[in-house]
Amino acid sequence: MTTEMVIVFGVIIIAVFLFATEKIPVDLTAIIVMGILLLSGIINPEEGISGFSNTATITVGAMFIVSAALQKTGAVSYLGVISSKIFKHNFWVGLVGTMIVVGIVSAFINNTPVVAIFIPILLSVATDNKLSPSKLLMPISFASMFGGVCTLIGTSTNILVSSIAVQHGLPAFTMFEFSSLGLLFFFAGMIYMTFAGVKLIPKREFEGELIQKYQMNDYLTDIVLLPDAKSVGTKLTESPLIKELEIDILEVIRNKHRLLRPLSEIYLEADDTLRVICDIKKIQKLKDRVGITFKARHNLHDSDFKSDELILAEVIISPNSDLIGKTIKSSRFRSIFRANAMAVRHRGQLFNVGFSNTYLNAGDALLIEVRKEDYDELRNNRNFVIVSDIDFPKYRKSKIVPALLIILGIILTATLGILPIMVSAIIGCILLIVTRCITLEEAYKSIEWNVIFLLGGILSLGIALEKTGAALLLSNKMIEIFGGLGPYAIIAVFFLLTSLLTSVMSNNATAVLLAPIAIAASSSLGMSPKPFLMAVTFAASASFMTPVGYQTNTMIYGVGQYKFSDFLKVGTPLNLIFWILATIFIPVFFPF
Repeated sequence: MTTEMVIVFGVIIIAVFLFATEKIPVDLTAIIVMGILLLSGIINPEEGISGFSNTATITVGAMFIVSAALQKTGAVSYLGVISSKIFKHNFWVGLVGTMIVVGIVSAFINNTPVVAIFIPILLSVATDNKLSPSKLLMPISFASMFGGVCTLIGTSTNILVSSIAVQHGLPAFTMFEFSSLGLLFFFAGMIYMTFAGVKLIPKREFEGELIQKYQMNDYLTDIVLLPDAKSVGTKLTESPLIKELEIDILEVIRNKHRLLRPLSEIYLEADDTLRVICDIKKIQKLKDRVGITFKARHNLHDSDFKSDELILAEVIISPNSDLIGKTIKSSRFRSIFRANAMAVRHRGQLFNVGFSNTYLNAGDALLIEVRKEDYDELRNNRNFVIVSDIDFPKYRKSKIVPALLIILGIILTATLGILPIMVSAIIGCILLIVTRCITLEEAYKSIEWNVIFLLGGILSLGIALEKTGAALLLSNKMIEIFGGLGPYAIIAVFFLLTSLLTSVMSNNATAVLLAPIAIAASSSLGMSPKPFLMAVTFAASASFMTPVGYQTNTMIYGVGQYKFSDFLKVGTPLNLIFWILATIFIPVFFPF
């Protein structure tokens, strides 16, 4: 083993640790990997930045715009509303129909916005039909993955592995080359979820109101400032009330009217009513000291927070949010987003107080209070996905037909080989902007730049694996251990290894790490690399066992009130089914 190989293996160990723990953002980890490889001299500057000009990176960026354009027209939302109406007649028909719709749409556009659109629709279905949201959200997340593996553009991983194949002198994957095995996975997944999976999902207690869902009545109360209180006449943020109690004040009510100016500008007066979030037992001990009294105790409802000026809403932190790794306090949440964070579901736990210094993750669900005048801006903010059923955004319904025709053109020109997929996607983006299906500003905002930088940085690791011979070394060791069992065993090992790695780290990073090893293994065996690459590709896009293995699972984690064990219980049998099917049928559809 050479010194360069040792460095590459060291980088891999560091990368896997950082990707799995997410101690720093995954895109930053990818750039760090690229930086180390450049400093070591293993790759040259041209090779280091080649990932940013790679056809996969550019195509993935273009497909983000295509997905956003279809979303802006309301076409996907329209399908969701139709699907939701079926639930009123039959739960199973509605659920299976919705899963089929999600799967079909996810085969052609990015999974994340599809699931984002369906979350509020299905939460509304759950409320209207007294259903548990947990029984609805996990199936659509899984269905988006079932559909994503059916076409080249279904997931970024498919495009990425195709690009890696081209770099090694192999032909690119065609648009529907994945469809034979993809459809088998799709139907197997649907059958499993219908007859077993949904029944395994724990039924979380139905909560009709957000206040009940977040158990806020144990922490919310209205207090009245007495005339002789030291806080009277002082600025709210500097008053003894705040400094002694360390409570979170949502709003100040004076003469039965909410004061809408910022809390930092409010001077307290006698008889002001303050709606606060706190440990009520703590405030009872201090009430005489700070000069307050409690209003008559009653359970609050969502209607107590809604008015002509205010809205109570539930949002989740989007997978590409700038808030990931920050806290409510450090992000200056209240001043930046002009909203009050009242509670958070973080990693399966509910926090009603003391969460201002909790580091936020993708998929965390927040209960917020926001002014109506600020709500539209919040709804269009890329940091959040609004999941409470308040109102649907305005869509460009007149652009549905042009958008669908353009997307159809992208698919046909790529399928028939008229244009490479990258060229088709770029031309499609231009046409979508020119026809006003999406504005230029919206196009820029729709690109998930963390994914682009992840791809651009991590592709350098694949180059280093190949260049130093590390990929060949690892593949030879794998063949030495499992080769005696035959090529079917090697396929099984690649699928299982990819599936396990994808459960704890980025699926794209996993594909970049294992695809060069798969190609090297096929070369050593004197066989076609395609079945080995397909094992990596399908396994990287089918991660059901954890809430962090795939973006759509992360999105539903908090809002569905799931626990980590729920994904293990429901997803592990599904991963095993796909593993067995892949081992048997990959060599059938993609011969050695």
